[in-house]
Amino acid sequence: MITLIKNAEVYAPESLGRQSILLLNDKIAKIGEVSEESLAGLGVDYKIIEASGNIVTPGFIDPHIHLLGGGGEGGFATRTPEVQLSDLIQSGITSVAGLLGTDGTTRHLSSLLAKARGLEIEGISTYIYTGNYDVPTPTITGNVKDDAILIDKVIGTAEIAISDSRSGQPSVHELAKIVGQTRVGGMLSGKAGITHFHTGPGKAYLSILHQLLDEYELPASNLHVTHVTRSKELFDDAIKLAARGAFVDITADEETFEWISYYKENNGDMSKLTISTDGNGSLPVFNEEGELLGLGVASTRTMFEQLIKTIKAGKLTVEEALRLVTANTAEALKLENKGVIAEDRDADLLVLSKDTYEIEHVIAKGQHMIENGEVLVRGTFE
Repeated sequence: MITLIKNAEVYAPESLGRQSILLLNDKIAKIGEVSEESLAGLGVDYKIIEASGNIVTPGFIDPHIHLLGGGGEGGFATRTPEVQLSDLIQSGITSVAGLLGTDGTTRHLSSLLAKARGLEIEGISTYIYTGNYDVPTPTITGNVKDDAILIDKVIGTAEIAISDSRSGQPSVHELAKIVGQTRVGGMLSGKAGITHFHTGPGKAYLSILHQLLDEYELPASNLHVTHVTRSKELFDDAIKLAARGAFVDITADEETFEWISYYKENNGDMSKLTISTDGNGSLPVFNEEGELLGLGVASTRTMFEQLIKTIKAGKLTVEEALRLVTANTAEALKLENKGVIAEDRDADLLVLSKDTYEIEHVIAKGQHMIENGEVLVRGTFE
């Protein structure tokens, strides 16, 4: 399959100016001048996307999504549904890292692995984490290290819960063992080996992770901490943790663009910040006694909407904003072929209107998924 995107304003995520991009099967073959006459002379079918008046960006990477659904804190009827392919691509997402949350009993890692493989067949790139909130945490092979080594899609462990009444209440030593084993599994398999932490509303904030870095010989870059916008105090602690080299993640909601602005204004390390959807996870609201007051479902679309809101508000440049859902996430998860537009990298691209930033085209692994705003590829049972 050959596709030529012509005359686009390319953000890779850094600005490359007006360029054409040639895609060959699932890779970016060339960026720059491409002769249509030469393409025609090949005698093979090819597609041209005229992108004048558009910008082209890398496809977005979601590092925290509940592919099987989440929830259940309000009983069996509050379990949220599985993610559908069309929801992802209409949100500009071409790569995901799926995980389990509170429920590691009725939702299984083997089911998560199967769901990820199914979405890969349907057209996007997928990865998963082993584990869930608990410590000891569930695995497929018996330990997190072997899961990372032996199972191709496992890139780390998640989402280990801290500062939350629903966590396994781990000690710092127990967390150090998980982080250490996950790191070694990543080293031996050429993967991220990252431990992804759920942060609850507890007043300990991220203190146990600071203690872990103080007391154990473990690099901060193997930590990725999410849900850090529950309070100003927690977010300030996340800024401090990022300064030590850890990655911190904002769960997209209606205030995300304000938190991003606060992070930058307070000298947060912008290279360590990512955004995720928490897609199809539950959004429980508890009172001070821990009683469930209400429940919502996280949308995969919110991340895209908040990113565009941030750009339109002038809080970040286009390049700075895009890095939060592309290059930074690829760096955190060590996805070498993702998150950038460069020759020989994966052909995961978005074509957006320069005026409105609406999605006009989505290409995942070289396959046209959305064309002129219309979904071309849907999930098997959609």
